[in-house]
Amino acid sequence: MTRRISIVGLGKLGASMAAAIASRGHEVWGVDINASAVDALASGRAPIQETGLQDLIAANRDRLHATTSYADAIRETELTFVIVPTPSDERGAFSLQYAADAFRQIGSALKAKSGSHTVVCTSTVLPGATRYGLLPVLEQHSGRKAGDGLRLCYSPEFIALGSVIRDFLHPDFLLIGELDRESGDHLEACYRDIIGDTPVRRMSLENAELAKLAVNAFVTTKITFANMLAEICAHIPGGNVDEVSNAIGLDSRIGRKYLSGGLGFGGPCFPRDNAALSFVARTLSACADLPRTVDQMNRSSADRILRELESHLTGGRNVAVLGLAYKPLSHVIEESQAMVLVEALLNRGLPVGAYDPRAGEPAAMQLRGRARIAASLRECVHDADVVLVATPDPVFQALTPADFARKSVTVIDFWRVLGDRLAGIPHITYIAYGRNGHSAAAEALRELWTT
Repeated sequence: MTRRISIVGLGKLGASMAAAIASRGHEVWGVDINASAVDALASGRAPIQETGLQDLIAANRDRLHATTSYADAIRETELTFVIVPTPSDERGAFSLQYAADAFRQIGSALKAKSGSHTVVCTSTVLPGATRYGLLPVLEQHSGRKAGDGLRLCYSPEFIALGSVIRDFLHPDFLLIGELDRESGDHLEACYRDIIGDTPVRRMSLENAELAKLAVNAFVTTKITFANMLAEICAHIPGGNVDEVSNAIGLDSRIGRKYLSGGLGFGGPCFPRDNAALSFVARTLSACADLPRTVDQMNRSSADRILRELESHLTGGRNVAVLGLAYKPLSHVIEESQAMVLVEALLNRGLPVGAYDPRAGEPAAMQLRGRARIAASLRECVHDADVVLVATPDPVFQALTPADFARKSVTVIDFWRVLGDRLAGIPHITYIAYGRNGHSAAAEALRELWTT
């Protein structure tokens, strides 16, 4: 069945969803107050940078429509996804400012529409936000009550920047928070025509809102646990975090995903979702210790690592940082641990050069000339005394001993991707973080058993 879907918000998720849904043969209307984003989509250009998006838009241009008019989009469609920013505040809570404005506009547009319509909040929100924060806005401005042809759901997506289209079209499961059964039935039917046979979990609005936060908070807890293992292994003679992770990852209760110890997590979602869960727990008088501790450990990880590596970062040595985005294959530097490292090194008065195949420009804008952003990988490492491999970007795995001009260079590899190329080379001191702890640590272990 051909569906007619509208999407409010043409950012990274909204634009990618619009193209993905159109690629399955459905008619899609994209809505945004940003006229440049609307003009781009209307002319067949991707309004944002995302893997595969431009090709998908070009291939499905006839089914993609774009407008700044909510009234036009609502009139032409049966279901609307709302994917607008919900920025964090100083408490860790999410603001509904943009979502409420979108719901006001949708409500006003529904006044002129006689048929039924389903509105789906996809933006990440706190538990209770959809029912108590957005539904009253929708009812007030539409002049309808829920159930009177007005259907409402909360259904977030579990995607990662750089793989948004793939993640949307091939999810592990679909999460539907429903105001009532009719709302959930319609959304599930639309999803089936877009995504196909994928496990669906339907529940109350509040449970779905909590589940979204819980997924990211759990993943960050797992990442932080793996980083703790790497830190411990760095102090055990012969320690090897990969051997430990590979072993415990075979346990079906644990699994291997997100268990590679290294630098902390970052990006636009993980840090703020963890803080939000802590806020929710405190608000409801539940224990907030776990998400708060995970957040604190993550924010302090770069400082702890630099203290451990102090002896390699003295005397005004030239430091090269490889990787600036919050993860490989991304241009996003928001909450990037690599950027935290760069800032910390600059604050110590060290000359810093850096390279990232995608994130160089935004990093240069943020650093404002305080660090040299190299035009190429080999330019970055050529004169470095110390090289920090901050992200496991595949491009860095092309480095060879010949790329290091210094007679003596120290390479600190936080993700252990270069060991087969650089370990054992006479003029290179190769340190695989989380492996081969120094022998001095043996004394601490020996003292455990000294009677």
